[in-house]
Amino acid sequence: MNPYAQDESSIIEEEIKKKLFRNAMKSNWQEVINIYKQHPQSHKAQTTRSGDTAIHIAISDGQESIVEELVSIVSRTTPSALAIENELGNTPLHFAAYLGNIEMCSCIATSDLKLMGVRNKENETPFFISVQHGRKHVFLRLHSFCKNGEGYEYGRRNDGETILHSAISGEYFDIAFQIIHLYDKLLNAVNMHGLSPLHLLASKPSAFRSGNHIRGFHKLIYHCIFVDELELEYNHTLRLNYEENARYPENYQTCVGFIFLLRNIIWVLMGRSSQQQDSKNQKGQRHVNKQGSIVSEDNVVGKNQELVGSSKNTMNQQTDPEGQQSSDHASSRPKAQGHQLFPENYFTCFHGLKSLSKAMLVILGLGSVQIVKLREKKEKHIWSVQIMEKLLDHAASYEYEDNGRTPQHLPPRMKETTPYALVDDERKTDVEMEKRETPILIAAKNGITEIVAKILELFPVAIHDMNNERKNVVLLAVENRQPHVYEFLMKRKTMKETIFRKMDKDGNSALHLAAMLGDNKPWLIPGAALQMQWEIKWYEFVKNSMPMHFFTRYNQKGQTPREIFSETHQKLLKEGGEWLTSTSESCSVVAALIATVAFATSATVPGGVKSDIGTPTLENQPAFSIFAIASLIALCFSVTAVVMFLAILTSRYQERDFGKDLPRKLLVGLTSLFVSIASMLVSFCAGHFFVLKKKLQYAAFPVYAVTCLPVTFFAVAQFPLYFDLVRATFRKVPQRSYK
Repeated sequence: MNPYAQDESSIIEEEIKKKLFRNAMKSNWQEVINIYKQHPQSHKAQTTRSGDTAIHIAISDGQESIVEELVSIVSRTTPSALAIENELGNTPLHFAAYLGNIEMCSCIATSDLKLMGVRNKENETPFFISVQHGRKHVFLRLHSFCKNGEGYEYGRRNDGETILHSAISGEYFDIAFQIIHLYDKLLNAVNMHGLSPLHLLASKPSAFRSGNHIRGFHKLIYHCIFVDELELEYNHTLRLNYEENARYPENYQTCVGFIFLLRNIIWVLMGRSSQQQDSKNQKGQRHVNKQGSIVSEDNVVGKNQELVGSSKNTMNQQTDPEGQQSSDHASSRPKAQGHQLFPENYFTCFHGLKSLSKAMLVILGLGSVQIVKLREKKEKHIWSVQIMEKLLDHAASYEYEDNGRTPQHLPPRMKETTPYALVDDERKTDVEMEKRETPILIAAKNGITEIVAKILELFPVAIHDMNNERKNVVLLAVENRQPHVYEFLMKRKTMKETIFRKMDKDGNSALHLAAMLGDNKPWLIPGAALQMQWEIKWYEFVKNSMPMHFFTRYNQKGQTPREIFSETHQKLLKEGGEWLTSTSESCSVVAALIATVAFATSATVPGGVKSDIGTPTLENQPAFSIFAIASLIALCFSVTAVVMFLAILTSRYQERDFGKDLPRKLLVGLTSLFVSIASMLVSFCAGHFFVLKKKLQYAAFPVYAVTCLPVTFFAVAQFPLYFDLVRATFRKVPQRSYK
């Protein structure tokens, strides 16, 4: 071969690459198409440093029509160009699946179905990536192209992580629900660490209602929000979000959504549910063939042979966020998130109210940001319980031996996919699997009451589960400061003597573990002093929950729970004393200044006194009475605040002082300080009113309001601490935090 011709060819290829890169960066896509038509060698040209082709760049730029034309050109001449990988091993189909563009994915996948099985450097297929990044519609579209169980192969990485693992890890429960019904063999699949999807779900406390603390007005809004439960008929539910393939501009979304909701309300008032109407509308759009595959207008096809049968069983049981189960004997029975709160003849009223609430959200643009967040949070809580129930229905790991601890057999590996080798030594694998914590232990550790309750309902023998440190569900709940789980277990009357008396491998009882302080700070309360207070309350709560002498006094090291508490809380005790000292010093200075001003004010009489009888000149004025009373209150409460803060500063800061004495003194001191500040401002405004009442009587009130703003801001800034202190002082059981 002529070397000069070879060099000339290389130069031409470099020029083509540069032209492709320049035009792609300038979004001159028509020129890129012309280059692809004129130079077939450009189809495999990697134009960027990361190895991306022009199709990669067009997909990243969201050029749907351009991608379709480029793919059409490439598939006719050099179809292998669609399998070109960049430096991360991603093909154009990987890019399209990551971005969630259904049309791009369909265009590329239909040109060569084998592209769905190409793995990148992370051993991920486009099918897997669509789930990993929460692209439900892309996942369903790619699923429609899978044949003969290919979805099981494409949906698993070499480390054993499946699409169901990925969906639960990302908290994409709507996708997980579809996966459970389309790929039911993945329900008990384990990864290289021996974790099943149920294990991962048990480590997601934020996905459940029991793991979230919603207070105040947000709690009221939360209970007023209606959320539709997950269903296989994913086209059935009304979507209020704008879709890219809609036939109207995006700014018309509010009007269109409102019209659809009005239609639903009309159907409800006519005695027919919107669900019945939607099902009629869909008869011509989707059907089920003899093999059980579902075909819809979105070209989403279900290939699972058991889809239809499993979908009938799916809707038979629905749950609420608290994990309580109820059965549906009829699909049209109204539910308020799983609870039957009213007779069936109230069906129309319930759905009318539900549609009206949705209409209000549409009118308000789906509400404020906080309402949208609360809705998303409630969706997560409802859907996670649905996923939990489906996983527990197929929980093979809870078929126990007689000893009630070790599973009879582990979930079998899927030999047809051969995704990975766990470890070289099979015996080592069995030992590691046996030591793995069961889902109920993980749920107890994370405070997920719903999972603990459901597992014990279905598998009562799970109460005997222990980890490799011989800690059962009670010990883990106490150690990880999970009051809700501990209270739930206390209400169960079965085998309380055996379960609560258990000790770990070091001989520690539940009271010993309650006395231990780990590295993390589990309580949702600011300040080391309040942390210490809740540690004492938790210890006393566990101690008083059982009869006297119920727990073992000494562990294997000869330590009592009280000794362990004193040893592990030394640092927190010191930090709490320092925090109280600094807080008391700052507040006592402010209280002393207010006391000084209040004393001088209370001894002053505005307008003077009558010389003949010595009574105040303005004694009959309402403002004078307000001035006198407010100045007296300011003086009394400021002095009280000073005394309380001085009492804290002179305290010994012992452990028992943090239980009740010091927090109550701090609470009384802060309360007195806030009252004295407010009283001082009232007395100032009332006394100054006599100066301006004749000339600027109506302008005085706005001036007084502006004058009070700086002090008001200070008080508002201290209110969170004050409310936390009130909550910590009067709450009997501490509240767990996940922040």
